[in-house]
Amino acid sequence: MPIRPATADAIAAAAAALRDGRLVAFPTETVYGLGADATNARAVAAIFEAKGRPRFNPLIAHVADAEDAARFAVLGSQARALAAAFWPGALTLVVKKRPDCPIADLATAGLDTVALRVPSHPVARALIRAAGRPIAAPSANRSGHVSPTTAAHVEADLGDKVAMILDDGPCAIGVESTVVDISGTAPTLLRAGGVTREAIEQVLGTSLASTIADEERPVSPGQLASHYAPRAAVRLNAAAAHSGEAFLAFGPAAPDHSGPMVNLSASGDLIEAAANLFAALRELDASGAATIAVMAIPDTGLGEAINDRLRRAAVR
Repeated sequence: MPIRPATADAIAAAAAALRDGRLVAFPTETVYGLGADATNARAVAAIFEAKGRPRFNPLIAHVADAEDAARFAVLGSQARALAAAFWPGALTLVVKKRPDCPIADLATAGLDTVALRVPSHPVARALIRAAGRPIAAPSANRSGHVSPTTAAHVEADLGDKVAMILDDGPCAIGVESTVVDISGTAPTLLRAGGVTREAIEQVLGTSLASTIADEERPVSPGQLASHYAPRAAVRLNAAAAHSGEAFLAFGPAAPDHSGPMVNLSASGDLIEAAANLFAALRELDASGAATIAVMAIPDTGLGEAINDRLRRAAVR
């Protein structure tokens, strides 16, 4: 997709693309982000597909301001103090979601927390306001590649996977945002970034705890995502569901089932399946069945990520 200078007209067109469920790359003060409507699970799934991520990491939702953030999450005194000091800016806060939070489960990896940031870059801020919704946006590069700090970097990595690349020159900071988890009992630094530990500790009046990233159970962007674990047992690679089981099906050849059943994608679309995964697990778990039988899903493309999530959901 051609790079477009970030004029008012281009920003308006990019906002329309986001509302239509398409991906847009845009500059922030840290790195260029790969943006999608954070409330649209299918659009969020397309981020993982474009980046080639093997797992569903939580994504940062970029919002307009602290008041906007308060629509999606509970902002306690520590969150408000940090927001006042560093927003707009390169600080991401991991906070508890509100029960009615419209941000897609896929963007939060099924957790009860959400990562929020108010960027300071004028193009990013204009895009968020024009779109009228939170924008989920990891770095706009293929997974494992160097983070992009120019529009050309984005084009080299993602090519035609995005509807538009908004160009406003090199990023000012060039490293990702600092991520601080304030959802628990002790504020914890999850990722070092554009705001220093010392500056954050000065505002909080206390030291930040540190955490070691767990490759199997990340809890924020910049680590790896803890999976949504249903109450029910999960039986993988099931040809059909047994009596009394709930059934998580996939594809047009799914057999009928008399009990609770959700087909992740009747057409066999892995992007649709990824977008539906967390909601489907929640629905089947709520049915009261002791076991959720899961059909085999192709281990290609987003299927690898879906199967990774399901394998970890099956661990007891």
